[in-house]
Formats: sequence, structure tokens, C-alpha cells
Amino acid sequence: MENNERTLPTKYDPSAIEKDRYDFWMKGGFFEAANDQDKEPYTIVIPPPNVTGKLHLGHAWDTTLQDIMTRIKRMQGFDVLWLPGMDHAGIATQAKVEAKLREDGKSRYDLGREKFIEETWKWKEEYAGHIREQWAKIGLGLDYSRERFTLDEGLSKAVREVFVNLYRKGLIYRGEYIINWDPATKTALSDIEVIYKDVQGAFYHMRYPLADGSGHIEIATTRPETMLGDTAVAVHPEDERYKHLIGKKVILPIVGREIPIIGDDYVDMEFGSGAVKITPAHDPNDFEIGNRHNLERVLVMNEDGTMNANAKKYQGMDRFECRKKIVQDLKETGVLFEIEEHMHSVGHSERSGSVVEPYLSTQWFVKMQPLADAAVALQNKEEKVHFVPDRFEKTYLRWMENIRDWCISRQLWWGHRIPAWYHKETGEVYVAHEPPEDLGNWEQDNDVLDTWFSSALWPFSTMGWPDTESIDYQRFYPTDVLVTGYDIIFFWVSRMIFQGLEFTGKRPFKDVLIHGLVRDEQGRKMSKSLGNGVDPMEVIEKYGADSLRYFLSTGSSPGQDLRFSFEKVEATWNFANKIWNASRFALMNMEGLKHEEIDITGEKSVADKWILTRLNETIETVTHLAERYEFGEVGRHLYNFIWDDFCDWYIEMAKLPLYGDNEVAKKTTRSILAHVLEETMKLLHPFMPFLTEEIYQNLPHKGASITVSNWPKVKHELTDEAAANEMKLLVEVIRSIRNIRAEVNTPMSKQIELQIKAKSAEVKEQLDKNRSYLERFCNTSSLTIKTELPAVEKAMTAVVTGAELILPIEGLINIEEEVKRLEKELDKLNKEVERVQNKLGNEGFLKKAPAQVINEEKAKESDYVEKRAAVLARISELKG
Repeated sequence: MENNERTLPTKYDPSAIEKDRYDFWMKGGFFEAANDQDKEPYTIVIPPPNVTGKLHLGHAWDTTLQDIMTRIKRMQGFDVLWLPGMDHAGIATQAKVEAKLREDGKSRYDLGREKFIEETWKWKEEYAGHIREQWAKIGLGLDYSRERFTLDEGLSKAVREVFVNLYRKGLIYRGEYIINWDPATKTALSDIEVIYKDVQGAFYHMRYPLADGSGHIEIATTRPETMLGDTAVAVHPEDERYKHLIGKKVILPIVGREIPIIGDDYVDMEFGSGAVKITPAHDPNDFEIGNRHNLERVLVMNEDGTMNANAKKYQGMDRFECRKKIVQDLKETGVLFEIEEHMHSVGHSERSGSVVEPYLSTQWFVKMQPLADAAVALQNKEEKVHFVPDRFEKTYLRWMENIRDWCISRQLWWGHRIPAWYHKETGEVYVAHEPPEDLGNWEQDNDVLDTWFSSALWPFSTMGWPDTESIDYQRFYPTDVLVTGYDIIFFWVSRMIFQGLEFTGKRPFKDVLIHGLVRDEQGRKMSKSLGNGVDPMEVIEKYGADSLRYFLSTGSSPGQDLRFSFEKVEATWNFANKIWNASRFALMNMEGLKHEEIDITGEKSVADKWILTRLNETIETVTHLAERYEFGEVGRHLYNFIWDDFCDWYIEMAKLPLYGDNEVAKKTTRSILAHVLEETMKLLHPFMPFLTEEIYQNLPHKGASITVSNWPKVKHELTDEAAANEMKLLVEVIRSIRNIRAEVNTPMSKQIELQIKAKSAEVKEQLDKNRSYLERFCNTSSLTIKTELPAVEKAMTAVVTGAELILPIEGLINIEEEVKRLEKELDKLNKEVERVQNKLGNEGFLKKAPAQVINEEKAKESDYVEKRAAVLARISELKG
């Protein structure tokens, strides 16, 4: 495509340039993987967001990083597949739909399972549409032709295959165990869905009477309501205090049941009284002790956290109300003799916020040890998963090496229903891909699988597996990189690795790029309760997607948290605005230039050679850093090159030939402007796709879109180190002159006399060759460049590499006026010094004022005295 009408609007307006651009990309099909066998494949699968609501800043950050990688790889000539999709998010989505039903005074039971699932699919379609709109706003280059959902037919088939396979291998089993129970959502939770918070609680110290009337034994608990389910008291078998009691019985207070005293090595003799109550149905450690001693399991609670019939007179009470009543009753009977306040860590449901109850329940589990062992062993092989930063590998391994069996059943309706059927008469369990033939005699398990069970298969189930002949599976699996936050290494990353190994024999991804969390300016986690959340769509509305993307992707290093700040996003908008204005200037000066007319082989100025050298350096650095996922550093190098080198220096220097009479130099400069701007936009494109596409479409270019243009490559023949050094010297001279002007309050518009004493003939030659730049950018009335110069009595001087700069004061300023100005300044400073010293000499002030205020005044005094000394020295110098 060739465009010779090159005009950008005067004002940079992100909403205008971003408005229809995504549709242009979609219509062009630029993001669809072509299955081109001549290209090397590159794959990323998106971490599927939950269909429960809006995307947050964390999603925007995570997906922007992926978009950057896929855009770079696409431009580098890879056949890129970035596969989009969403997660059904069992508990979270069901909770949202149930809340919506409650508003209409209904529950899921009023609808029945089938109708409720229909309602949830409607919810999914609505919110999936919102998420796609948000992806478009951010500008994500996703291949929608391959979009997946964790409950779609293909993934359901993969889930059944995995469940049945693991069951037949003996790695999935059903059993009665203590699990984490959420009474609010009435479902089991895996260990990692439990968040621990420090809560003010108490140790309740009680005396259980011995059945033979010979005394009592002291125990303590933080959950007195569970004592109703006690089936033993345990002591250490070697504890001299209690050895003689092992085998005896105590009477369980309130209930009146006799329970045994048992000896078990698990008991810590040093902790508390050295005796512990054992409640196998309500504590995981007690459950294990109960198994060792064949103790009865007495469950005293219902699924909703209320007390059941085994709780006798407390039946129907909420567990916490029951606690209060039991404590009161135990006090009255004298059993409870001390309440000791105690801060302790209490598990809360990640989804509902409810206090989690350790609860005896029949659930489905994955036997983790063999799967975890294989995943750990992989990390000692060449084809290991590479964590970036690598410190997170330790985090991952530590969890895998201490893993517990995974509870995978959930008491929900929305999700993958467990492919297990129970015979109505015999109770036989049938596990298979399809229901048994005589279905009338069988009943399917009501539970669904943990959401993470299907998410764990995401890298390969989305590629067509279990059909291993699938074209996408053959070509695009394993994937290249997974991008995710450190908070779900256990939830998701670990599970994808062991399931990928088990079912494909390969790691699911080569690299895992770990980023942190987006926090507010004060470093606090964003949350509803703090009201410090930021909607990325609102940021885009105000500053544009490019500004948000650039801030998110360059604002931290791998693995680190990111502090969000509107001020920083605004600074990025200023950067985009600078690029826009520089591009407008460049485009206006290449009007009518066609792509084939661009010629950068002609005779070039030092500025031309330097900018091409700097471009080469930037291409090399940016490409290298991007390969290492160091996007913060990439951003820094791009910013410095674009803002300082290209905008502030090259464009200003290009004005000399562009506004001059030398047509050959003008043509070369136009070509170099076009070349450098195009290559720079390509480097910047993955970070700011909308702005760069807009500018690219106005440049004399060849491709249909910058998204499928070629990634810049270093052109070694254009590197000129000598010219780069020459330019470095010129920049140093010009900057020094500007600093001197600022120091003596001389505006750039005023011409000055400049003498340069070169330390060598070589430096003199370099400076002479570039006189036009020095005259223009130093605004000289006269310029002398020699290796020897007579001393100047009154002058401002500066030393740069290889030369000394001399500016005679006579030509620089009106000495008389400058002395008058400085004397006024001196008078002001004298008054300030006197004021602050009077304050600091006042005893009353020193006694009453806070230390911080006193220190501030002392700092002011120091600053004023220093400034006064400098002004005095300057006056003395000028008066000679």
C-alpha cells in the first residue's frame, strides 16, 4: 500500500486514532495463524479470564505483555498463534448467577439443574461479549478463529479423557476425608482456594472428668463447638504425666459420652497441657489420628455451617452462635476454667470470604505424588520449564515437593459434571466417557470438577487434544511462553505442567514469564474494600490504550509488582504526543516521497550518520532485551532514542538541510527521516500499536499493515563509530553552552561570542567540519575554533571532552544590569537568612515546634546561606 497524502491532524487524539483501527486489523486477518509450513510456529495461549465480569488492570498488564511478544514474533516472520479463550469459573460464576436469581426471589433449586445451567450459559454469552470488547479496546492481536471456552464440547471431551484415564490408573479415587468446606457456597475447596488471615480468637481451657471419678484431664481448643464430635483425648505415649491414664476413659462434657484416652506420637508434650481433644470429623490431623486408632467419626455440623442432630440441644444453631452458647454452658458447669485471648491464622474462602470449616466429606481426589514427582524430575532435564525470573522455580518446586492430594469435586451445578455413575441398588461405581447403557438403573454423580481441573489442560486441550493428529496440536504444541502472575503458580502453572507431562509427554510451555500484582500508588493491593481499584477502560477513555499499555509493560521488571499512577500514565501520553508531533514534522517534510524513492546511500552529514548508528544500536539492544522479557529496559532504551536522539537532536539538526538550498542534502535527509521513522515505529509498535499503525499508514510504506511488516534488523554498513563520536562531542558542546546561558540568565535568542580551544588538531577538524551546527544551536555572533587561544580576562568557561569552551562575559551579558539584578537577589536572600535565623534563635519556637518543623527551618537556612554565598561570589567576579 502506498500513501502519498501524508498529513496527521494537528492534535494527538488517541480516541480518534484508536476508534476503527481494531476493525481494520480484524478485517485484514493479520492475527490469524496461517499454518504456513515455511514459517516457524510461535504459540501463546491466553490465561483464560473468568466470565464473571470486567477485566481489571492485572488482566490488561498480563495480556499486553503477551501482545507485545506475539507482535514482535509475527514481525520477525514466525507463524504466530495467540489463542484466546475464557474460563467458566465454577464457584465464581455460579455465585454471580445465584445472586442475580436472589434479586428475583428465586434460588437455583426453584429452576432445577437444567434450567439453571441454561441461565448460566446466557450469563456467559453476555459477559464473554464484554470481555471481547475490552480485548479490542486494549488492542490484543488474538486469533478469534480458534477461541475456546473451558466448558465447550472439545474441552469437555478432553476433561472426560483425563478423568477416566487417571481413574483407571488409580490416580483418581473417591474417599471420605477432611476437606476445606465453604458453608456459604456449600462446596469443597482445594487447599489453595483458602486464604489465611490473622483473626483475634481464644484458647478455651477445659477439664474433662475421668470416668472413674479419680480426677480430670486438661485440654484447650480454639473451636469449642467441635467438642460435641470428640471421640478421644490423646496424649504422647512417653509423657510421664499421662502414661498411666492411657486406656482409661473421660466423660465428654455436655454430651455425657465416654471417650477413651489414647497415646499417639503426634501429640506435642511441650504444647499447652500436653493433652488434646480428638475430633476426627472436624480436623485433618485428628482424622489421621482417628484412622490410626479406629475412632468413630462424629459429624456435628450441616453443610451450611449450622449444627446437626449430633449436636443435641444446639441443633439448628449457626456454628458461631453455638460456640457462644457452649462457652456459656461450660462456664456455668465449671468445665471451662480459662479463656486465653489469642491471635491465630484462620482459613477463609477465596470466593465467598466465609470462614472455612474443616469438614468430613466424601469427595473425589487426585493422588498427587506420582504426578508431582514427574514434574519435579523434569526440572533436572534439558527440556525443563524455564521460570523468568528463575527464583520462582524454587517457589514452584517447594510446593510440588510438599504437595497433598487434590480434592477435585465441587458441590456445584455449573462445571464439568463428574463422569461417574452409581448403581441405584448395588452402589457400584461406573466411570467412563459415556453413561452406562441401562441408564435407568444408574444415577450420575451430582458434583462437578474443580475449575482448575479443566484449566490445567488449557495448553493442549485447546489445540484439539485428545485428537493427537489434530493439525494445531501437531504444529503449535508445546507452546512457547506462558505469562501469568506469581499468585497463581500453585493454582494453575503447576497443574498445567504435571497434566501436560502426564498426557502429552511434553512440557506445556518452554518459558513462564512471571509478573507481580498491580498495586496503588501507596503499594497497597487493589481491592473493593479499599476502593482503590482502577478500571483499565476508564484509563483508556482518558489517555488511550497506547499510553496504558506502554506504562504497564515498561513500568517494572519481571517478577516485580507494579504501582499504578495516573501521573505516570499521563507522562506516557506526553511521550506519545511527542512522537505524534515529531512524526507530523517528518511527514510534512517528505510530502510526495514514494517508498521506492527512499535512498539513504548518498552523502550524509554527521547527524545523518549518527542517527543511523544510534538506530542500529537501538535495534540490537531492543531485540536482545525483548528476547529476555526485559520490557522495562526496552521501554527505557526506546524512550531515550525517540525523545532525546530522534526528536530533540536529529529532527532539530535535519531542519538545516530541509530548510536549506542544497537539494541533494534535502533529498538524503528526507529519506533518512522516512527510514528512521518507519524503523522506529516498528520497534515501538508492539508497545503502542494504534499510534504506530496510524503513523505507518501515513509513511511511504510497502506493507498492508505495520502488524505484518518486517521487524527491523541491524544494517552494519550504516554504523559509523567515528561519526557517533563526532556527534557526541557536538552534543556535549551545545549542552554546555545552554547550561552556561541558563546560569547567567541569557536567553537562546541572544547571540553570543564563542571561543573553543581544541586539545588536538583532530578535535579542531571535527568541530570545524560541523561549524554550521555549532553556529545554529549555540546562536553565535562569532565562533573561533583553535588549538591555541589567548587568555580572556572575564569569561564563563566549561570543559568538554577534548576541548575548552570560553564565553567572554562582555558579549554574553550587560555587566551593569546583571550586577543590579544580582544585588536585588542578594537583598532578598539577606532578608530570608535573617528571618529564618531569628526564628531558630527564638527559644519559644524551639520548645514548642515539632522536630520535623525545626529541621525544615534549618534546611531552609542552609539553602539560603549557600545561595547568598554564590550570589556574592558572582557579584565580586563581575565587578572584577
